[in-house]
Amino acid sequence: MKKLAHPVLLAQIGAPHGVKGEVRVKSFTGDPMALADYGPLFSADGRRFEITSLRPAKTVLVVRFKGINSRNEVENLNRLELFVERAMLPDNTEEDEFYIADLVGMAVQDQSGDVIGTVLDVPNFGAGDMLEIAPDADSGKGTQSYYLAFTRQTVPEIDFDNNRLTVFPPVEVSGREEK
Repeated sequence: MKKLAHPVLLAQIGAPHGVKGEVRVKSFTGDPMALADYGPLFSADGRRFEITSLRPAKTVLVVRFKGINSRNEVENLNRLELFVERAMLPDNTEEDEFYIADLVGMAVQDQSGDVIGTVLDVPNFGAGDMLEIAPDADSGKGTQSYYLAFTRQTVPEIDFDNNRLTVFPPVEVSGREEK
């Protein structure tokens, strides 16, 4: 079993497809059919999955993995996330294009250049990407992580060379007093 140093999520296994070990897979790659081009995929616990065949089926891929030959073997894989090492991904992204995994760990600074935290994650709860920020001890934001919408308006600058991004947080809104 292999643990990845810098894992990047590429796919998630879904329900079995048929009885001969094929499974539905949701690909998060730009070109879903290129999923096999990244080499072996790994689960978070280090299991290796090598794609031997894949084909499109509506909104997912139907995949066969090496060494998996029955429905029983794939039934327990439902919702398993599959990763590759970050180094396996090409660096030649276009302008204004990047890997979300590259944002994790970046310093977050406000418009005056003061560091206010670090990016913990970039989740999407259904209404768009969010930055989860761990506040810097000196930022006055407490110790609880918080979220900012990941838009051009709130994040106008990403500086990969210096591993930081600039945020323009919205004006805080306070609740009205209860009577």
